[in-house]
Amino acid sequence: MQPEDLRAEIPALDRGVYFNTGASGPAPRRVVEAAGDFLEHHEYVAPVAEGAYPAAFETFEETREVVADFLGADAAEIALTESTADGIARVAAAVDWTPGDVVVRTDLEHSAGVVPWWNLREHGVEVRVLDTDAGRLDLDALAEAVADARLLCLNSITWNYGTRLPISDIVDIAHAHDTLVLVDGVQSPGQVPVDVHEWGADFVAAAGHKWLLGPWGAGFLYVDRSVADDLTPGVAGYRSVADPAAADLSLKDGAPRLEVGTTSPAPYRGLIEAIEMIEAIGYDTVTGRIERLTDRLKAGLGDRLLSPRAYESGLVTFDADDPEALVDRLADEGVHIRSLPDPDAVRASVHVFNTAEDVDALLDAL
Repeated sequence: MQPEDLRAEIPALDRGVYFNTGASGPAPRRVVEAAGDFLEHHEYVAPVAEGAYPAAFETFEETREVVADFLGADAAEIALTESTADGIARVAAAVDWTPGDVVVRTDLEHSAGVVPWWNLREHGVEVRVLDTDAGRLDLDALAEAVADARLLCLNSITWNYGTRLPISDIVDIAHAHDTLVLVDGVQSPGQVPVDVHEWGADFVAAAGHKWLLGPWGAGFLYVDRSVADDLTPGVAGYRSVADPAAADLSLKDGAPRLEVGTTSPAPYRGLIEAIEMIEAIGYDTVTGRIERLTDRLKAGLGDRLLSPRAYESGLVTFDADDPEALVDRLADEGVHIRSLPDPDAVRASVHVFNTAEDVDALLDAL
């Protein structure tokens, strides 16, 4: 599949120039049809054929396998969630916290990586915020911050500057102090290759509705086997246990113990299709095209650019006198970007479906 083929599959692109994939990617027809076709089968056919629950559970199992293969993991290391925030919250609720435990997060975190730790305040957990500089992390300061910490939470690609953090190096520093590492990885899958075993993190939370161009409601959580079986879910249901009908209940082995109960399998069918489409294009094509287009955009932005001049990701942040007013004006002209809370700026997300003409349209509108 070529980028032009993907672009032709995305109806939203017929209605405007879209540069907001870092918030929510516009899904291709094939992805929506995969979810819709399975929903019809699940509701119209499965009840009197294989059964609604067997159809759903077959999809869950296949999704774990597809996601695991895509991330360089094992299926037993994948829990299906609804979103990145959902995955992070499930980890926060499953660790056996004690008063005085410390969670370190950076000042670059999305609210998905802020609220779950704030919610541990009644458990006596201290949240320590590590200051950064324009999306850059000082590794010496990091080592000092995690020296007595229970867990570190950070992005793989920062959502507000588009910088790519050296996750494997960071994990080595944290693990040297016996600190668990949770990576908010949602800005990575779909625009850069991810191998969670190379990263070495204990947890990686992500979802399919951004760079993978999948539907909302299909998230996934990687949990390393060395830590998974020590987790006790804060919320448990029949999907959390090995045999819900057993007299002596026991939690499932591995990450699936963090799954709970009945949920629609349809978004996961869409996620499978979305992953297959990205794989059909190939990461060499994806990252190469994003780099060329972001270079073009950055050159046109000049001194307004706040993201790194050299390529790190498709997220390009730049200065604006009134970010929200600019976003509204551009939307009226059919060009879609977003404002950011910190820095007080705007961000364009450049993906493989974008074109040089899209970039020029944004620059002309600015």
